[in-house]
Formats: sequence, structure tokens, C-alpha cells
Amino acid sequence: MSRSVMLFSTALLSLSCVLSGCSDNTPTLSQNPQATSNQASASKVFVNAQVYTVDSKQPWAQAVAIQGNKIVFVGNDDKAKSYIGDNTQVIDLKGKMVLPGLHDVHIHPLESASEVTQVTLPGYASEQEYMDILYEANLQHPGSGWLIGYGHEIATLLEMQSSPLSVLDEAIPDRPVIIMEQTSHSMWVNSKALALAGISQHSADPIGGVLGRDEQGYLNGILYDNAGNQVMELAMRSRPDASEQDYWGLIEYTMPELNKVGITSISDARTYWQRGHLQTWQRVADEDKLTLRVSLGLWAYPQMSDEKQLASLKAMFSRPTDSLLKVDQVKFYMDGILVNSTAAMHEPYNVDWLNLYGNRGLNYFTQARLEKYIKALEPVGFDFNIHGIGDRGIHEALNAVESASNGAARHRITHLEVVDPDDFSRFAKLNVIADAQVAGEFSEPSHWPENIPLIGAQRSQDLVPIKSLQNANATLTLSSDWNVSTFNPFVGISHAISRAPQNITLAQAIAAYTINGAYAMRQEQLVGSIEVGKRADLVVLDKNLFELSAEQIKQTNVVMTLLDGEVVYQAN
Repeated sequence: MSRSVMLFSTALLSLSCVLSGCSDNTPTLSQNPQATSNQASASKVFVNAQVYTVDSKQPWAQAVAIQGNKIVFVGNDDKAKSYIGDNTQVIDLKGKMVLPGLHDVHIHPLESASEVTQVTLPGYASEQEYMDILYEANLQHPGSGWLIGYGHEIATLLEMQSSPLSVLDEAIPDRPVIIMEQTSHSMWVNSKALALAGISQHSADPIGGVLGRDEQGYLNGILYDNAGNQVMELAMRSRPDASEQDYWGLIEYTMPELNKVGITSISDARTYWQRGHLQTWQRVADEDKLTLRVSLGLWAYPQMSDEKQLASLKAMFSRPTDSLLKVDQVKFYMDGILVNSTAAMHEPYNVDWLNLYGNRGLNYFTQARLEKYIKALEPVGFDFNIHGIGDRGIHEALNAVESASNGAARHRITHLEVVDPDDFSRFAKLNVIADAQVAGEFSEPSHWPENIPLIGAQRSQDLVPIKSLQNANATLTLSSDWNVSTFNPFVGISHAISRAPQNITLAQAIAAYTINGAYAMRQEQLVGSIEVGKRADLVVLDKNLFELSAEQIKQTNVVMTLLDGEVVYQAN
């Protein structure tokens, strides 16, 4: 048992007093002296609650009893008495809501909290403001090695009067610099970085990427999609402290903060196994410090030979039944993103920034190549998490599954910004999970018109069409893509139910974060709903979501989070 979990467990009794009052005039549930005659008494019993079980056979209950890490009773307060023995901790929740542990099946937990990133830029700033920030960062992090940053928006660079390359060269001329844009789909680099990466004026675009150029054809310091990924890989692997920074970011920030908002299960949506990410996760698991159920999505490198990559991926597969950590997913990118004009579209963009063939975006992986990976990796047990934003990229991913899958896998396509209506019904038909992110403000209907200059008014409607997919009987999951969007699931739930015309019901949104997420992680028989026999992954909320407006749901606070029956978070 981890030290943090033990501390939470020992504090449980005091927490029950906080919740129930523990005063002389507070009514308590009496212990049943006959408890052990019928069945073993529970270790914990929650009473006087509003338990939303996500179990269609018994949607609501008042009480939940836990024995060790398993749920042994779900029902009313009166019947819960028979599970109370001398050593049972009885927690009166005073009408608070209980949910199954929440899932986030698309999140970047190592990348987003690691302090290997040395400087954070504002999304928008003037050329001089950027130079001042970078100059100061260079002084604060001296040396000749890579300076790694994050934070700008691509539009800022494209609107600069000067070449972004010249701006960065003027700020820091004598060491390599790489700065990730907010979506991670482009990198801003200086001349030193280009030279170290072997990129020159005569270099060709890599698979799934574009070398940004100005109107005269000269490199402008912007590397789109996989062109930037490859240089970031070089920068990260040069940092000897990267793994340690990733580890401490996960331990000290990410896992505690996820537990704080009720998240008990995640899928790492981009495990860079050539950077040591797999070893970092394994270290946390070996040290018994995991406070989440985790499925790793191994990154599929577009530039790597298929023979080498397939052999490596097969060797890393792991799905032990007794571990919180599983290595059983692979992350593929079909395309880029809309704001770069790299999302794969059926019809051309209305602008032509990158001189791509046909001006219909790009592919990291083609349909034929994805089919090859499906045929090779499904028999091992892998499920695929497939990035698809444009209608062509999504269509090709569905085609690949239809052509190559054995039908037993649980592949999912994530993001789903522009979906061809003809493809809605194919998700259910092919058993492809539809994974969407709606927590970010940019996904709200009020922001849809911002895409009109890129793809026109018709294609800019109904972005991230979760209602249409739900109505087509797709298995829908909702996730964060943190740190592109907040990982707070209650913001995601709030937006999901209010983003008309592409909104869903509250019950559907909760299912997307619980039982459907569990299905995507192949653990729906274990967690995802509150049922007898399942593991006790539970979340206690301060309010009943069904009694709140969409805006009020955003303000929901978690009182307590349990993983496997042990408290991993409690409110002060």
C-alpha cells in the first residue's frame, strides 16, 4: 500500500465525523449485533446518500457497503444495517451524491505536468514581448543544451511581421530552442535547432509533417505536425533529467489533482516509449504509488519502419489482471488539426498555407498502413486510440477497421471534429468507440464560426457532433486531451449537456465518463458502475448533479474519491 493511500485510509474515520457531525445529538445508524450471523460485516458503509449507480437495473440507491476493495451491497439504508459490525466505518453522507469513479480515456499525464518544459509563453504577445520572455528564460536556464518551451498559438506566429525564425534567432542565437504550440501540432524552432535536427533549405517534408516556409520558400521556423514531433523527440532525449521530471510531475501534481476531481481511471493517449515514458510509468507502479487505473497508449511513430515498430510494440504489450497498470493500447494519428489546415478533409481547404497536394490536409498514417497494423496487433490484444479530426481522416480510419479488424477489438476514434454524416452509423456497426472532448471553450458552438475562413460555413456547423453520434447508437466516451482542455470532468459534463444543437442528456454524459470509459479500457466488468461484485471505485460529490443547471455543474466539488475501496482524496 502506498504511503499516500495509507494516510488517506487512516483519516477516513475523521472524515466520517466531518460528514456526519459526530456530535451527541446527531442520529447515527445503529450497529446490528446479528451482522456476522448472515454475512461478513463490511469494512465501510456509506448511508444517507444519493447513489447514482449507472446500473440500469437499479439506477438509484441510498447506501453502499464495501468489504475490502469490493462492493458487497447497494440498496437502502435499512438493509445496509445488516452489513455493519463492530469494526465497520459508517459514513453518513447527509444526502450527498455518489458516482462510480470517473474515467478520462484521452489525457497526456506525463507531458502536461513535467517540469522538463523550462518556459511557458502566453498564447498571444508581440514579437518584442516574446523576445523579452525568451531572453529572460535563457538567463534563468543557462547552458548550451536545448531550451524547451510551450504555450503560444499558431496564429500568433503566422501574423508576425518578421519571420518567426528570425525572431527566435534574435532572442536566443547560440543554443537550440524548441517551443510547442498549445495543441502540440506545431513547434517553433530557431536555426540552431534546425541544424541539430539536420533540417536544411533542401530538406523534404517528413511523413505526416510539413516544414513551414515563407512566400519565398525559405524555412520560417515553424514545424508542423510530425516534422515538429521528430525535433521535440530529439530535444527531450537530450535532457538527462527528463524521466525524473516526468516522474515527479506525475507523483506530486497529476495523480493527486485527477483524484481531486473524481478521476480514478485514465488512458495515457501518447506514451512516447522511445523517451522512457514506459519506464516512468512502470517505476510508479513498482513503487506502489499509483492512485489510478492506467492503460498506456503506446505512440506509433510514423517515420519508423513497420517491421521494427511492430516487433517493439508486440514486446511491450501487458495486461495483467492484478495490476493497476496495463500496456494494451496504441495511439495512431490519422491527420493533423483544422487550425493548421493539416486535418485530413474530403474537400480542399478555403486557404492554402502549406502547399500540400490537393490542399486536403495530411496523413500521419494512411488507411492501408493502419490496416497493416490492425492485422498485426489485434491478435496480440491491442486496442487502438486513433486521432481523427477531419472527415477524410475519420472516414479512412473507419475504412481500415472495416477492412482489417476481427471485430473483437475496442478501437476508438478520438476528437471527431468534422464527421461526415454518412459515417455516423458506422461507429455502432463496426463497434468503434466515439471519443470526444468538449471541455475546451473552443469546442463550444459559439466558436464554430471561427473555422469558416478555413472550411466554409457548411463544414463549420455541428463540430464534435456528440448528439448525432449518440443518436446513431455509437458508444460515446468523453475525455479531456489535457492540457489542451481542462481535465475537470464536470466542465466536460456541463458543456456536453448545454452545447445545443450537439448536446446530450446528463445521464448520457455521466455514462460517457463512467461505464463507457470502462468499456474502452476493457474493465466494465470491474468498474464503471456501482454494482455488487465490482471494485469500490467511488466518488462523493457535494451536490446532486441532477438538481443543478449546466453552469452550476461546473462548480461541483468532490468530497472524497476511493480507488479499490481506499480513500485517495478527501476534501479538507
